[in-house]
This record gives sequence, structure tokens and C-alpha cells, in this order.
Amino acid sequence: MTELQSAIAASALPEHARAGHWKQKLAAARAQLREELSPRRLPKDMLRRQAALVDRQLKEVWASHDMPRDTALAAVGGYGRGQLYPYSDVDLLILLSGPTDATLAHKIEQLVGTLWDIGIEVGHSVRTIEECIALAAADVTIQTTLLEARLLAGKRDLFSRFVKRVRDALDPATFLQAKLLEQQQRHMRYAETNLEPNIKESAGGLRDLQTVLWIARAAAIGKSWGELARRGVITRAEVREIQQNEQFLQLLRIRLHYLAGRREDRLLFDHQTALAREFGLHERPHRLASEQLMQRYYRTAQAVTELATFVLQNLDARITPAHDKGYHPINERFGSRGELLATRDERLFEREPPAILESFALLQQHPELKGVSAPTVRALWRARRLINASFRKDARNRRRFLELLRSPTRVERALRRMNQYGVLGRYLPAFGRIVGQLQHDLYHVYTVDEHILRVVRNVRRFSIPELAHEFPLCSRLMSNFERPELLYLAALFHDIAKGRGGDHSQLGAAEALPFCRDHGLAREDAELVAWLVENHLVMSSTAQKRDITDPAVVQAFAQRVGDERHLAALYLLTVADIRGTSPKVWNAWKAKLLEDLFWTTSRLLAGVSFSAASSLQARQDEARAKLRLYAVPEGAESKLWGVLDDTYFLRHEPQEIAWHTRLLYYRIDALEPVVKARLSPAGEGLQVMIFVPDQKELFARICSFFEHISYDIYEAKIYTTRHGYALDSFQVQDANNRRPQYRDVIGLIEHDLAERLRTKAPLPPLTRPRLSRQLRHFPISPEVNVQPDEKGTSSVLSVIAGDRPGLLSRIARVLTAYDINLHTAKINTLGARAEDVFIVTGAALRNSKTVVRLESDLLEQLRT
Repeated sequence: MTELQSAIAASALPEHARAGHWKQKLAAARAQLREELSPRRLPKDMLRRQAALVDRQLKEVWASHDMPRDTALAAVGGYGRGQLYPYSDVDLLILLSGPTDATLAHKIEQLVGTLWDIGIEVGHSVRTIEECIALAAADVTIQTTLLEARLLAGKRDLFSRFVKRVRDALDPATFLQAKLLEQQQRHMRYAETNLEPNIKESAGGLRDLQTVLWIARAAAIGKSWGELARRGVITRAEVREIQQNEQFLQLLRIRLHYLAGRREDRLLFDHQTALAREFGLHERPHRLASEQLMQRYYRTAQAVTELATFVLQNLDARITPAHDKGYHPINERFGSRGELLATRDERLFEREPPAILESFALLQQHPELKGVSAPTVRALWRARRLINASFRKDARNRRRFLELLRSPTRVERALRRMNQYGVLGRYLPAFGRIVGQLQHDLYHVYTVDEHILRVVRNVRRFSIPELAHEFPLCSRLMSNFERPELLYLAALFHDIAKGRGGDHSQLGAAEALPFCRDHGLAREDAELVAWLVENHLVMSSTAQKRDITDPAVVQAFAQRVGDERHLAALYLLTVADIRGTSPKVWNAWKAKLLEDLFWTTSRLLAGVSFSAASSLQARQDEARAKLRLYAVPEGAESKLWGVLDDTYFLRHEPQEIAWHTRLLYYRIDALEPVVKARLSPAGEGLQVMIFVPDQKELFARICSFFEHISYDIYEAKIYTTRHGYALDSFQVQDANNRRPQYRDVIGLIEHDLAERLRTKAPLPPLTRPRLSRQLRHFPISPEVNVQPDEKGTSSVLSVIAGDRPGLLSRIARVLTAYDINLHTAKINTLGARAEDVFIVTGAALRNSKTVVRLESDLLEQLRT
């Protein structure tokens, strides 16, 4: 049956039957389009066919509703362009010649209702020409929507007058500035959606390409990439590059809509693996299919950003009246043009390849330059192929690259620009391999190249005096650190070998050493950079997973570090690295652990004795001095300290010992639980002390309580006194990073937790926790390992698992079932990844078969 025959047949049906007929016909046609989706069919063709399908249906429905002759139906927005994604809204404008009356309003209401009934999700507006013009003048989004209006049905003359009025009211220069501001705000709004980017709205997405064409259309320069090429705005090669990237993004969005079964423009974890399969990608050693897809997406987005930027600059040059855009020489090769760096000769880079790196040095040295002119960007784009092995061996280029890192300002900005224009990855091929590479490790929230650049930025911030208040110790160390370019090099290489398999720290160090030597660094400096890359995880691992009050642990770390310079460099890189992984990973507790390890190691390297005896005496003396400040009588601590052994004093800081003592010295035989909380000395969260006659399931009961009030445990120090009391100390923080009224929370903890311990309330039943979407789609295989410690007096239980509510309670209950005594718990949460370490003792740990059963039971709980 032809379209005409179908329409005639539908018109003979009753109204309710017509809607059912249309709905069935539309659904069948859409299903047919989905079946025809194939790699051989251009996505733009699919979008046009979707739009044409809806066009035909809208015209038929409009005709059936007997709309007045002096009205018009127009497609606007993306639908107005003649492109429609499978589940996108259908944006319509019902254009009126005058004010509406009750009869017309009823007809419009019926029309829109019918459209929804048959499966067309419309976003509609009903306006006169004057109303459209007034609203467009106040809102650039409405103005943009009307710019692409397309007549579907109704009075052509009315629509023509509307188009003319929209065109006459449009000022291209004002529209340009408004769209550039809108784009800047949009990029900022979506800046932190790195793991789940929005194909349409994120930087380098489809909206960036649409913005270019909107501005070109508003200025009557062109409506398509081909027209822009004919007008000399872009070249044919650039058209091919743009269209190739646009087609990938369009196909990705089409498939995402079909996969989600709804309008969905975010590359959510839920869909990444399935999408990768649809693009023919498969798992590789060390690379998930989803990671391969996302790397292609990020590289496409980077290319779109680069191309769109210089096309917009070209359009700006044609649209905006010239103020002072003349050429002002900087040297014999470069100058400035309108606050942008420009070459004197567009063939400069091809004639003199070393000028490529010189351009970034000039941008670094001249803060008045806001960017690179479009012709110069185009010249860079053409000349990138010249950055080859001979370019990298050229002494002039090696010297220039080091000069970029030795600059006192704008180091990260220079490297970021080099990455943006594809220069950094060509000069440093190992970096080029990780551009756009995603890590589904539940820890890093940025691509590897973005993470590296953020680490460089963090190191650079340590050297800015105005920011010294952020990290005072880092700023002091940085100000005294000779040749800070070594730290920038270590930051560049520390994760450069990610995704290859094997130990990325060792592989990165193997790349860093010859690079540094080739660039003329002294052997000592080159070895320092390589050492930093190889050991960049050691300090954070020691601070967060080991007992840094144990002299043996600190001595082993100090031996590995060797001297003060290596210690300072490693500390600076460690802080910068952790802060560059995710906004949520860094906290005051981690800062304190790292700083404590730094100072303890520094004293040891300076020759200050760190024996157990000297440390114990020093801690007791300092704690006594603090007690006197609180008017605790001299000698009052003796009774409590008499039931504490050396282990307690070595594992607790003087201020913590003093706090415990002034709360307990007069009630060391208390029968009721003593629970006290205070603001943590670390600066975030709370420190909680628990003193109670030891009881079975104590640790599990405490964990269950904190999980109940949505607080995370960062550290637990578990100690049993000589007279059988548990004296436990916990560092806790709100799990959702809220800023609660701590006075109320302290009262809740002190009362409710003490009551639970007093009544020995039964442990609540374990429930199946709700996993985060990321953990659900990229699960972590849990790991459990029990090993004797260096002294052989206790065991180290290491657990790696996906973080989720109730995790610690599950571990605690298994330990209780095996009569395992817990002494210290280091809870290290890295995004959605938990890496916890427990110091434990117990008879069960002396039997290898029992240890195997313990590990098996823990794994079973972690998988539940």
C-alpha cells in the first residue's frame, strides 16, 4: 500500500481507530529503520530517514485535524535540520497569524494529544511571529531553535514572513558572542563527567559541531561543511576530518538510543560494554572492549575540539568587526594578531620544524597571548607529521622541550596545549599511546593523559606563593627543591606505561631514564626521575597500608628512600598524584598519614634515633606535658598507664594518649561502656574512642553501628589492656562527604553506640548491598591474602574488593568466627575500590589449612 493509499484508508476510520492505525504504522516503520542500521549505511542517512518518517506522519495528522488555513506547522531545533535520533523529542512550532481563541486552543490540544497517543514525543510551542521574535531576542537558545525552522504544513506565506523576521532580527556578531559564552558554560557544566561523557553536550561532542554551523548559518556564510569549504573557511581535508568524527559521534548516539530504549546521550557504564560489542570490539590482554571504545570516543572528542576551535576563529575573523587584529612581530618568525599567536609565514613549520616547539615556548613566555590563530593552528595540524624520530633526536628540540619544563610559569598550560594540538603525543610517543585511554579501575576518574596533566598542574601549584596556604609543607619543599623540572618529568612518566600489562611503574621508569639522558640531564638527575616513576606508589602504600608507628616500617621506608632529596621529591609527587586521580579520593586523613610518614622519615634520615625505647619515652613525656595543660594532677595517669603496654604507646600519638588518659584515668574499671568522640585532629571527620570490657563480636558491632549511620571508618586501632578492657580508637567520616552538625553527630555516637555495647545487641542480619553502577558493570574480583609480618609476631591480612555498604561488617564477622584478634585496621577507599589492611593474631593463623579456609570464607563474603 502506498503512502497516499494508507492516508486515504486512515481518513475513513473513526477517530480513535485512526490513532491506533497511525501508532501501529509508525512503530512498524521505526522497527524497519532499526533493522536497516548497519556499518555500511551513513548515520546521517539514518537520521534523515527518521525525520522524513515523522514528517509524513505529522502532515497526515495535521491534515486530519482540520487546522485553520492561517496557521502553520514548523519543525525546529535538530528536527528542523532534517535530522532525528531514534528517541529524541520532536520539536515543533505551531505558528499563528493572531491571538488564539478557545476553538483553536481546543484543536491544538487535540492535535498534540494525538501525536503523543501515536508515539511521537513532541516538544511544542504555540506562538505568533511577534511572540517568537520577542522571545528570541531575550534567549539565544530560542533564537537558535528558530534559526533552523522548516515548514511541514500550513500557510507557506505566514512561514515565509516568520523566516524573514527571524533573519532580520538576527545580529551575527551578537549571536556569535552569545553562542561562544553558552559553549564555555556548557563545557564547564559537563567538565567532571569524564567517565560517563555526554555525546551531545560534553566538550568535543556533537553540540560543538552544531554550534559552528549555527554561527555560520546566522552569518549567511554557509549551512554545511561543504559550503564552508567553498567559502574558504575550511579546507577539503578538514571537511573530511570533521565529517569522519561527526559520523562516529552520530552513529554512537544512534546506537546508544537503541540500546537504552529511550533518549539517552550519556555514555553510562551500563551501556559501554554492549556498545563496544556493537562496534565490533573485543577484550584484549590488559584492555577491556569498553576501554577501547572510550579511547576512540575521547580521541574523537579531542579532534572535534581542535577543529571546532580554529573554525570558530575563522568565523570570528569574518563576522566581528576588526579592531586591532594587525600583525605585531614578536621575533623574526612569530607575532601576535588580536591576542593570538601567529606565524609570519604559514609554511614556517614545514620549512623549520623546530619552530613547532618554539610556538609553545612563546605562548608560555607571553601571558598576553590567549591562544593560537586559526591559520597557525592549521599550519600546526599540517606539520605534525614532521615530528618524527629525527625531530626527536634534534638537539634544538630537546633543549626547547626542557626549557618548557624549566619555565617559572605556565608549565602545565604549555603541556596541555601541546596535547590539545597533538604535538605532545608525537614528541613523546609513549604519551601518545595513552591519550584518551580510560581506566575502569574504580579509582581514576580521568583518562590517563588527563590524569597526568592534572598531576603536573598539582606539582606546579606547589610553587605558586599565592597558593602556599593549600599545602604549606609541599610549598616549602617545592621552594627549596633544585631543578623542579625533574618533578614535572616524573609526573609525565609516572603513568605513561598504563595499559601495557606488567608493572607500569617499572615500565615507565625504563622509558624515563633514556629520555632524560637523551635530553642532557645529569646521570644523578635522570636516575632520580626514573626512581620516582618506579616508586611513585610506595609512599602512599606505606602510609595507608602499613603501621607507620612501627620503627621497623619507617626504617625500611627510609632505607628505600635514601636521602632527603629523594624523600621530598617522592612526597611532592605522591600528594600531586593522589589529588589528581579524583576530587573525592584526597582527604585530610590521608594528608596526615603522608605528612607523619614524611616527618618521621626525615628525622631518621637526619640521624635522629627512632628506636622503640626512645620513641616510647618521648611520647609519654609529651603526653604528660599535654595532661598538665588540662589540669590533670601529676601522677594521675599512672594507674591507667599501668594497664597499658609498650605497644599501646608506640601505636598512638602523644595527643591521642593524652586524650584517652584525661577521659579514663579516674574510671579504668568502669563497668559501663565509655564512648567519646571529638573532631579529628586530622581536620576532617571524627575521632571516636571506645573503652569497654572486652566482648565477643565487638569490632563487628562497632562496624555495624557506623554503617547504620552512614559513616566510613578510615582507621581502627584495636587494643586490649592488661586487665581485659578494649581501648579502641576510630577515625570516621560521613560516607557521603556531607558537612553535618558535628555536635549532634557526636551526641548520637556517644549515646547510641554506648547503648549498643552495653546491651550487646545482636548483630543485624547481613543484607545484599546495593552496588554502584560502576561496580555493577565493571566488578572487581576480590583478593584476600594472609601473610606473616616481618617480625613473625602477627599476620597481615590484605583485602581488595569493590567498596560497598557493609563490607567491613562482613570481614569482621568472619574474623570473629575464626577467633582472630584484630589490632589495627587501615581502611583505604579509592573511589569505588577498597584496599584494606588488617594486623591480626590468633591460633587459627598458625595452621596453613585453616588460613586457606579463612581466605576462602572471606572471598565468599566479598563476592556476596
